[in-house]
Amino acid sequence: MERNYATQMEAARKGIVTPEMEKTAAKENRSVDELLPLIAEGKVVIPANKNHCSLDPNGIGSLLKTKINVNLGVSRDCRDYDVEMQKVMSAVNLGAEAIMDLSSHGNTQPFRRKLTHECPAMIGTVPVYDAVIHYRRDLNTLTAKDFIDVVRLHAEDGVDFVTLHCGITRKTIEQIKSGKRRMNIVSRGGSLIFAWMSMTGEENPFYEYYDEILDICREYDVTISLGDACRPGCLADATDGVQIEELLRLGELTQRAWDKDVQVMIEGPGHVPMDQIAANMKIEQTICKGAPFYVLGPLVTDIAPGYDHITAAIGGAIAAMNGAAFLCYVTPAEHLALPDVEDVREGIIAGKIAAHAADIAKGVPGARDRDDRMADARRRLDWDAQWKECLDPERARAIRESRAPEDDHSDTCSMCGKFCAVRSMNKALAGEVIDIL
Repeated sequence: MERNYATQMEAARKGIVTPEMEKTAAKENRSVDELLPLIAEGKVVIPANKNHCSLDPNGIGSLLKTKINVNLGVSRDCRDYDVEMQKVMSAVNLGAEAIMDLSSHGNTQPFRRKLTHECPAMIGTVPVYDAVIHYRRDLNTLTAKDFIDVVRLHAEDGVDFVTLHCGITRKTIEQIKSGKRRMNIVSRGGSLIFAWMSMTGEENPFYEYYDEILDICREYDVTISLGDACRPGCLADATDGVQIEELLRLGELTQRAWDKDVQVMIEGPGHVPMDQIAANMKIEQTICKGAPFYVLGPLVTDIAPGYDHITAAIGGAIAAMNGAAFLCYVTPAEHLALPDVEDVREGIIAGKIAAHAADIAKGVPGARDRDDRMADARRRLDWDAQWKECLDPERARAIRESRAPEDDHSDTCSMCGKFCAVRSMNKALAGEVIDIL
């Protein structure tokens, strides 16, 4: 059946209910009538490229369940696409709603197409990474047209959202050179655009040719993730003038996208002290008029290499509670190495914990149902029922089985044994003798 709309936003504005909207509404315990105006206003996006044939769609917005993104991809030092695909499927099985392919080595297109043909999660990319690889030329030899053509290539391949660092301009070069940032620019895409502008003397092509990019995204229904090239890479740089000025520019670009029915989400800061997170969320909501906020952590301290999945989960929970809609997971390997399968697992679970905790705090419909079922299962000392509610049942079951009580007390664990408070209360309330010794 031929579509009579270009994008999910255009459909919503015309009052057309798409299959993606119906599936999203069902997942969110909401009616399509509730969802439609949020998509029309840009407060909810459903990244759903018309060429992504295997997609199981999800909505992203502060009033919906908080979603998790997983960054993967090969590099010069880690080139095994089979391992990356293993990570992808592990991430999907653990509940990640989105996969970003950040590959920076080799022939990336077959892997990207494999993702959009086999993976049900939303697929995102950063086209500027791929430009150097695709053309196999040095950065300073690429033209503005080269960059735009790669955006079209990714759209044709079925990518649901693209991160484009449109808000960094030649003015930013002077701000960085004359400023006092401790970490300058830590965004990989942002640094590439900064370097290209510095070497060529030209304006950022993603900013200069933004209207052409919008036409591409409208044609394929690609959501733009407006990248924060100037996000803080350490606590000292958080909420500074460079970050806020870029955000102001992203607010203008958001409106220009909406004028063409193109869906937009905004990328947010990376390292932010806890006491500044809520303010960052409020500033973005105001400047970008409620467009979904996609945050990278934020990490609340700079001194925890090996444990940054925890620092990010703390910041992510606070951010989502205060309006962030989409959390980019962080693994224990952050700042250290490409994550392996176990790092991916730990990063996803930490992110899911943060998202779920925030959803409960926000009062998202049905968010606490699972916790209530877990409480009932614990009161009954029903271990099988507890496994069904666990975010990571495999690990929970393994811990219990590896440290079982010496006596066969199937209703207790080896922490308390017969001193178990739940067991004692159940027996006392039933009028039974509480045997301990």
